[in-house]
Amino acid sequence: MSLEVLARHKAGGGVQGVYAHRSEATGTRMEFSLYLPPQVEAGPVPLVVYLSGLTCTWENVTTKGQFQAAAAALGLAVLCPDTSPRGLELPHEHADYDFGSGAGFYVDATEAPWHRHYRMATYVHEELPALVAAEFPIDRTRVGITGHSMGGHGALTLALKHPESYRSVSAFAPIAAPMRCSWGLKALMGYLGGEQRPAWRGYDTTALLEDGHRAGEMLVDVGTADPFLATQLKPELLEAAALAAGQPLTLRRQDGYDHSYYFVATFLAEHLAWHAERLQAT
Repeated sequence: MSLEVLARHKAGGGVQGVYAHRSEATGTRMEFSLYLPPQVEAGPVPLVVYLSGLTCTWENVTTKGQFQAAAAALGLAVLCPDTSPRGLELPHEHADYDFGSGAGFYVDATEAPWHRHYRMATYVHEELPALVAAEFPIDRTRVGITGHSMGGHGALTLALKHPESYRSVSAFAPIAAPMRCSWGLKALMGYLGGEQRPAWRGYDTTALLEDGHRAGEMLVDVGTADPFLATQLKPELLEAAALAAGQPLTLRRQDGYDHSYYFVATFLAEHLAWHAERLQAT
């Protein structure tokens, strides 16, 4: 698989890179960023995958997350995929911020015309990590996953469905119950079909917990001033589902913080340290 180097910058003693490749999962050219800490000179390092939210690309967290120095100190690689396929002109693909371009929702679509390209679950969980591990000194036995908003939803659902692949999981302001908010319902109906509600449960954190899926400890931060807290994120539903399931969850309500990258950047270093504790263990 050919990998195109778009940029490389020294940061925190390591290298912040941006790359592109032709994806088999999406059938499109995909870009991603990867931070490699200086410890790669001694051998493979653990990896944290960061999934971004609606309207974002790899660039948002890479330039606004301010994580490179923390990742370097902890010896963590940080992989930031895009949020949807690019370069397509599907009907209505670019009409709304919360569906289509920039809003892949980390599902494998089954409805036409999305099913041929919008296969972000497969891309993020299978194809991209395999590519990165083949091209860079990454230890695939020590992988954690995190994300923001739509990406927090993606991180939690992937970790619950594939606990053997992710040794740690956290999230910032995740869409915790997509089947019970307008962002989620729009995505699930559009990508999976309005008559396929059983399939929706595989992409809803609270439903996965109800259905017996478990992950390791979960760390989740939400801001009390987040304008989407009550209408779209619904952390209280995650809290209740985790309690009922016996799923270890640390849910932190951060006073006065909103949904922006000011919030994410404030606590991202803490999340990386939390992941590092779990990924460095033998």
